Amino acid sequence: MQPIQINDSKAKSFGTMTVISAWLAVFCLFGYRSCFSIMQQSMIADLGWSTLQTSGGYCVMMTIYAITAFFSGSMIDKKGPRSSYAIGAVCCFLGFFLTSIAPLSKPSGFFLYLFTYGLFAGVGTGMLWVSSTVSCRKWYVGAKYGTAWGLAFMGAPMAQMLLTLVLKPILQNMGWQVGMKVMSFIMAVLLIIASLIARRLPEHYCDENGNPRTAFGDAVKKDAPSRTWGVGEAFKSYPIWGTIFAFMGSVMAEFLVWSQIVSYFQTDMGLSLNTASNIYIVIGIAGIFAMPITGRFSDGLVKKLGNERKARRIMLLIAPACGIIGVILCLTKSVALCCIAMVILAVYWGIEPGGCAGYAGTVYGGKTYGRIWGLATLITMGIGPSCGTFFGAFFKDHFGTFKVSLIFALCAYIVSFLFAFSLPNKCKWEK
Repeated sequence: MQPIQINDSKAKSFGTMTVISAWLAVFCLFGYRSCFSIMQQSMIADLGWSTLQTSGGYCVMMTIYAITAFFSGSMIDKKGPRSSYAIGAVCCFLGFFLTSIAPLSKPSGFFLYLFTYGLFAGVGTGMLWVSSTVSCRKWYVGAKYGTAWGLAFMGAPMAQMLLTLVLKPILQNMGWQVGMKVMSFIMAVLLIIASLIARRLPEHYCDENGNPRTAFGDAVKKDAPSRTWGVGEAFKSYPIWGTIFAFMGSVMAEFLVWSQIVSYFQTDMGLSLNTASNIYIVIGIAGIFAMPITGRFSDGLVKKLGNERKARRIMLLIAPACGIIGVILCLTKSVALCCIAMVILAVYWGIEPGGCAGYAGTVYGGKTYGRIWGLATLITMGIGPSCGTFFGAFFKDHFGTFKVSLIFALCAYIVSFLFAFSLPNKCKWEK
């Protein structure tokens, strides 16, 4: 297909629309995840299920999400994020809506839940992560990537805050089924808008002279990857595996915390749903500021060091360190310290996901980056979130407390830190 000719002004507007559509996608993706933590106790009380059973749908969702993310990487390399967002709109709607009307109280209800929530929500959310991260990385690199992604990633904490405020009175007065119906329409509308304003990647465009469009940012010349990688070739090198395991350790801990923390506040600390959800909202409020601030900070570090890869690696050390501190503070069971922990975990959240994509992009960025990062996401998200959610619920059911679950999360953050430390600043094949 011949590149489409666009002038500089239109190229800048396309970059801006990419960030806006990514914001909407991230809002819906993390809105889906945060809603589960808020609705979990209401579902358990209504259906009589165990914590492990209720978390089963979430685990299946994250496994399907990971598989879908791999295929979405190939889609975005070829067509950009628009089609991924459109598919996400349909499946995210069905995941919530079908679960809300399914007869889950019947003997076969649990397996129906795994199908309606696990499958459709998994496909829907799986279409959003790689599409949003790769499209932002393709349009912005170097000392512009962190800021652009920080603005797009603001959608995550805003979803956590706003959707918690929307869900709380619905759960208290009308039940989780109505909450899911409301969420289904919110997801569909926002993702339809995202698909309409999304644009293709820079390589699909050229300037008035026929020259290929490149990403905005100084790393195009200074720190561009030294070669175009094949997927198999990339996965024979250490940096991608080091990034995967650093990311996996963090998301294993992150998803354990995100999926179980409200229940921890309610059961282990004896707080009401209202108080527990208010503490949970602190993550969203803090994240609104943490996302752009950490993005700008990382870009400032790129400029100071003159080396994007080194700067992204340093940020990947800071992120799990914040996770370690946050979990330790939660284990104190002090409401005040738990609120501080939510702020620190928001800082972690603002760094880790985009930081991993950014570091990998400095090594493997190019025409095949969507497929490479899609496969990395398949491995990371196929194992990390579902295992974190599973063990969080399993330890609670086995020991009767979430304390052991949080200790497991603490260990996972430590593993993430060690793998981030092992990442190279300069690869052996680069001169």
